[in-house]
Amino acid sequence: MIRFGTLGTAKITPRALLSPCDDEPNAAVRAIAARDRARAEHFAEWAHIPIVLDDYAALVQCEHIDAVYNPLQITAHKDWSIRALEAGKHVLCEKAFAANTAEAEEMVAAAKKAGRVLMEADHYRYHTLFKRACEIYASGELGEIQHIEGIFSRPGERMKPDNIRQVYELGGGVTMDNGCYPISWVRHISGEEPTVLSAEAEVGPPKIDIYMNAKLQFPSGITAEITGDMRPGARQRLKLTVTGSRGQMIVVNPVTPQAGHRMIVIVDGEERNEYFDRRSTYAYQLDAFLNAVETGEEPITGGEDAIKQMKVIDACYEAAGLPLRGH
Repeated sequence: MIRFGTLGTAKITPRALLSPCDDEPNAAVRAIAARDRARAEHFAEWAHIPIVLDDYAALVQCEHIDAVYNPLQITAHKDWSIRALEAGKHVLCEKAFAANTAEAEEMVAAAKKAGRVLMEADHYRYHTLFKRACEIYASGELGEIQHIEGIFSRPGERMKPDNIRQVYELGGGVTMDNGCYPISWVRHISGEEPTVLSAEAEVGPPKIDIYMNAKLQFPSGITAEITGDMRPGARQRLKLTVTGSRGQMIVVNPVTPQAGHRMIVIVDGEERNEYFDRRSTYAYQLDAFLNAVETGEEPITGGEDAIKQMKVIDACYEAAGLPLRGH
């Protein structure tokens, strides 16, 4: 049994942690702390979490938990993840993993020193849909792979001035939010680490990218293009497209396929659709986290991968002429 403590009352916590633990006999959420104890108590009552602690420091030291879920603002990921690791806790940390590469490297070093699991919550990566996409990519069915394109756009609350995504000091920016997904998609499906050739950003609040488009190239010569968009007029689009010499693979909604998805494979002019189970990506993610804790195996989205991911994010900001987050 892995007993979790959760930092804060983030909106994603019920989907990403509570529901998966409800369906998993070997995991449970036992403790919570927030900046406002009354808010933590209200959340704990709703979620049936038995222990409410006064602050984050008390939570990471709590003897009744084995692991910490960190969905705080991005600029709080490093400090509280490291404090949890130093207290002997495993850590599941939301994305973007850190404010920048240097912070990610500090977090991974702390995990190695503590001998504990540190995993980025890139939940989509563990679903059967994305695993199948990787299989098709590697199979040769599409012929020689030429280009990969990923786009994640969505408008709405992310443009409100008080939203943390609009605050540079909290690690805001579309590339830290929506845009980190397409970067992860193209990295994981190709199995290669790209060079950022160029990047173009549209800035909203000071230093905050509300749109980012980057051109990438992999060592094999394959090119890629990634787009993150949270401008007011953006329309909802979550799509990964792989183009090869014999055809294309189009994956619609690789992020949360449990909410609806489609995989279209076109080879030599013949088209087929593939569909996958509706089990939550977050449930698969919990499986992977528990396996890492039990076996000591590095998860696919473990600390070393998180460093590689942050290097690409940093390179996008640099290419677009924007400062790295956390600076």
